[in-house]
Amino acid sequence: MSRRGSPSVRPELVEGQSLAYPLRAVRPFYLYILEGSDGSYYVGHTDDLPTRVAQHESGSLGGSTATRKVLRLAYSCEFASREDALARERQIKNWSRAKKQALIAQDWERLRELAKSKTPRQAQASPSTSSGRTDPE
Repeated sequence: MSRRGSPSVRPELVEGQSLAYPLRAVRPFYLYILEGSDGSYYVGHTDDLPTRVAQHESGSLGGSTATRKVLRLAYSCEFASREDALARERQIKNWSRAKKQALIAQDWERLRELAKSKTPRQAQASPSTSSGRTDPE
């Protein structure tokens, strides 16, 4: 407090917040999609996009990008938290190749079209084989 009874102004504090919460540098997180030389896509997230892309290009991270040459960063999107970036990564990893391509092309109409869920009848016509049961009941 200053001598006049009002709080002193401190530049490291966020305007409008309590003086108990100092300003922190907020570092964004990124969702990214890399395109491999074989046409494959790799989806990941990071808080340092240039470094992570360089690591993938050099093969130093191991895994699938170590055995496939990375052609380019095909898509990236910024998020405020790691949790949000990770949630989006998990969502996109489950997408079809066509949906990923629509996202990369920023073809929102095509993406909406591909996102429409199957009707129950269509879903029954192509049962999942992951359960081991493909015969109709």
